[in-house]
Parts: sequence; C-alpha cells; structure tokens
Amino acid sequence: HTYSLSSFKFTALSETLLDDFLLTYTVFMTTDDLCQALLRQYPFTEYDSDVSCRKRKVLHLVSQWTSLYKDWLHEDEHLKQFLKTIYRNVLDDVYEYPVLEKDLKEFQKILGMHRRHVKENWLQHRGTMNETEEIFCRVYITEHSYVSVKAQVSSSAQEILKIVAEKIQYPEEELALVTVSFSGEKHELQPNDLAISKSLESSSRMFVYRKDLTDSLNPFSENEELQQRSVRILGINTWDLALELTNFDWSLFNAIHEQELIYFTFSRQGSAENTENLSLLLQRCNEVQLWVATEILLCSQLCKRVQLVKKFIKIAAHCKAQRNLNSFFAIVMGLNTASVSRLSQTWEKIPGKFKKLFTELESLTDPSLNHKAYRDAFKKMKSPKIPFMPLLLKDVTFIHEGNKTFLDNLVNFEKLHMIADTVRSLRHCRNNQFGNEVPSKEHHELKPYVHHLHVIDNQQALFELSHRIEPRA
Repeated sequence: HTYSLSSFKFTALSETLLDDFLLTYTVFMTTDDLCQALLRQYPFTEYDSDVSCRKRKVLHLVSQWTSLYKDWLHEDEHLKQFLKTIYRNVLDDVYEYPVLEKDLKEFQKILGMHRRHVKENWLQHRGTMNETEEIFCRVYITEHSYVSVKAQVSSSAQEILKIVAEKIQYPEEELALVTVSFSGEKHELQPNDLAISKSLESSSRMFVYRKDLTDSLNPFSENEELQQRSVRILGINTWDLALELTNFDWSLFNAIHEQELIYFTFSRQGSAENTENLSLLLQRCNEVQLWVATEILLCSQLCKRVQLVKKFIKIAAHCKAQRNLNSFFAIVMGLNTASVSRLSQTWEKIPGKFKKLFTELESLTDPSLNHKAYRDAFKKMKSPKIPFMPLLLKDVTFIHEGNKTFLDNLVNFEKLHMIADTVRSLRHCRNNQFGNEVPSKEHHELKPYVHHLHVIDNQQALFELSHRIEPRA
C-alpha cells in the first residue's frame, strides 16, 4: 500500500490526515515497513524540480511521528537505524539544499532525545525489565480477598509486606509473604527477595500468612474479615477522599499513550506489553467497584452501613464535580452490585435527599440511546477530565468491528480516520493538567487507604456476606 507524499501540503486538513495515518499505521504495516517506505520517498540522486520540498515533507512526517509517539518507539531497533540513516542523508544534502537547515536542527533535537533516552534506559534496565515500571500487585489475605498494591516491579517482599500490614492493621513482624502455586506448593519470600515476577504472576498467587510462635505459617480465614474491623473510611473527609481518588486516577490516565487504544482493539504484535498503562486504569476501575461493595458488605452494624452508603453516594457526587468519570462510574456500579442493592434494611434507612441524589447520579450511567446522558454531560465538562475508559474502548471496538480494514485490497482510511478521531478525544481531556489540589487537612491514612484498596474479588463470597448481614426475610 503506497503512501505518496508528492501531493502533500502543510494545511490543517493534511495535518489531520497525517495524524490519522501516524496513529493507525500499525493496523496495516509494521514500523519497519514505514521506515523502508519513507527511505524510498526521500529522493537521493534523481532529478526532480520539487526535490527539496519532498525531502522536507519526509522530515516533517518523521518529526511528527517521533513527537506523537514520544518514548514509545525508543526501543525499536528499526527506527533507531532509520533515524541515523535519514540524519546522514540530511547532513549530505544540507549544502545543496540550504532550506533543510531548519529541519536538520529539528532532527538533531530528536536524535538527542533518543540518545538520552537510550542511555537512561540502559542505566535503568541492566536487564530486560524496566525497574521503575509500576503494576498493581495483588496480595491475597484470604482465598477471596486481596489488597491491591501499586508498586514498582523492583519492590522487595519487605516493602510489599509493610504496605499490606499497615492496610490490614496487623504487626508486620508477625506476617510473612508466601507465593502459593496453583498446584498448592508454598514458598515463603525472604525480606530482600523481589516480590514481583511476571513469570510467577501466571502460575501462582501471593498470600500474606501469619507467623505463629513455632514459626509455622497460618492463613487468615474468611470469618476474620468481619471481626473487630474498624470502618476507617467514615472518619475521612469525603471531598478529600474523592480528590485523592481523582489524583490517583489522573496519574494513571495521563500515562496512557493514544496508541494503546489501537493496540487494545486490534491486538497486534502481542497487545499485553503495548497496553500496560491502559490495563492499569481498567483494573483500577474494576477494583474501585469491588472496593465499594467490599466496604459495605464487611460492615456488620446496620447504622454504620447506612452511613457508609451515604458516604459513597457523596464520594460519587464529588468525583463527578471533579470531572473524574472513571471513579464516578465505578462507585455507582459498586452501589448497584446485586449483593449491595439487595440490602433492603440498609436502603430503607437512607434519607430521601440521598436517595434523590443517587437517582440523579445513576441516570448519568444509563446506557440507553448509546449512553446519551453520559456523553452529553461529559461533552459539557471542561478539561482536564477523566472519561469512563471502558466506554471509549467500546466506541473504538464498535468502529473496528463494523467496518472493514481493507476495501478492494486498499486500506480503508475512512475507518482509520473514525478510529483516530475517537482516540484523539484523549488529547482534549488532557488539554490542561489537574492542579494537583492537595486534600485540605492532610489525613495521614488517606493516601495509603486510596492507593492500596482492599477488595473481595469473588461474587459468591460477596453474596454470602450480604446474606449473613441481612438474611432473606
């Protein structure tokens, strides 16, 4: 499929078309294909009255490409080689075509960034895994509940254990981290052991066990979840809690590369490694939903449970006011989980004004007319704002599945333009940065509370808790 630069002019329309192409080229060609095509477009010795213009167009495309992808392409060997080749060509050409001087300076900047990044990466990696990369690490307390710890992949067992001990309010020295394989084999991690391993993730789970005096390890039982558990959330200022949720979500959302949505939809070249930031935000959305249900269902006292539901309704309203639609949706869906919505004694005691507020909030999550209520409200919100990510992905998938990528052996650019347009909405959301407003009274428990959520991830376990606190009449 050829992509000719000969008729290309630097207009607003052509810039949009170029952006469409750069955002979506991975759908129909590899990065190496693109490098080769650009080298063919960069004329060497052939006579052409418009030769300097064509050279500039190639350089403009490369410049836009590298600025759009930022550090996404730094690891690509084909691109590194390609940039060096083009740079040498421009150096050779600049005397004959002085007009290329400005492009040469731009190019030197790009190569400088590349070299810096490669150097930093080499110092950082010294292996294959990026030590500063962060993931959500699940540390199971019981068979069905875990603490979600956002940690660097280079974290030690001791660092993870400290966070979990604080979270479950248990002395750290009385706990141990244990990996349990799916065949039942147990292995205790030593304090300096690396806690996170991608190979372990798929074959085992990490548990926290209690050490007893004889140094044998005992798992926590499900029943202990309910005993003497203080409802810490009730003592935390609601606006501050919502603000901390928003700051946390923004850090995840802001790290997502537009290209991740394309990879997620087309699952090209092993999508998992190309959608890491997007996967974190989607996992977070799911965990916030489970966290809401977990907090409510682990509260055995009716009066406190009523306070909790009211608290979550207010947090959802604040998230909406802070333009964080990701946590907003997650909290409303958590309150609507079947195991929570069946608690009739709890909902009966919710004051009328809270029920009215919840109905209004719920109406925004109404899926009818292709989520019209949400789309209209979100459009009116100024940036910065965080969209409900699963819906944005659904939009891209809908365009992908409803339109062919190739028509008569040619790339269907109309389809790619629609996808690029949807993906570009991320730019509008991130036009400005959140002011990183700090919660008014720094609550020492607030950050760890919001950053490391304790959730029950088993619907059956949630239902059992629900029937235990409010049995069927």
